[in-house]
Amino acid sequence: MIPQLKAYLEPGRREAGCDEAGRGPLAGPVYAAAVILPEDFYHPLLNDSKQMSEKAREELRPIIEKEAVAWAVEAVSAEEIDRLNILWASVTGMQRAVLQLDPAPAFLLIDGNKFRPFGPYGFKDYQTVVHGDATYASIAAASVLAKTYRDDFMRHLSAEFPQYGWDRNMGYPTPEHIEAIRKYGYTPWHRKSFHVKELEPSLF
Repeated sequence: MIPQLKAYLEPGRREAGCDEAGRGPLAGPVYAAAVILPEDFYHPLLNDSKQMSEKAREELRPIIEKEAVAWAVEAVSAEEIDRLNILWASVTGMQRAVLQLDPAPAFLLIDGNKFRPFGPYGFKDYQTVVHGDATYASIAAASVLAKTYRDDFMRHLSAEFPQYGWDRNMGYPTPEHIEAIRKYGYTPWHRKSFHVKELEPSLF
């Protein structure tokens, strides 16, 4: 079934879609992307990145990068996640990505239900959209870029820390990853503020 994504909220306005990838993992940065697409952009593979295969995401990424009016990807480190919490770290990443866009957007479409004004001009023109990555093409495109860039980074990290299986689990709390933490401990890339029930000391 071909996804029915909306091209824009309001025609004739330069809108940027924003999304993140990596809120749930125990390790690695959270990545955020902002994308301004032409109003006539269409690709049958484009969807919420979580609903796409890895092959489809990798195929679509260079197409988005080539055809977008503007795009940017930003990473927020594990240290910042621990300091800000994962929600506001994700928002911070989206804000940083928006500030990299050239030309600048007139309006933002934000995946989720939390955001806040930011930047030197107090950017206030935005709308949050629950399941926005399955609603608007620009948010879906941002989800593809955030996901593929983060996956590439976790594969790179896995070469340095192969025992954690990050090239397979991308830092998520899989049984393999949890067992590796038990055996080898935490790395500088782990989010110290994230607590896993399976790693808590037993009372019995």
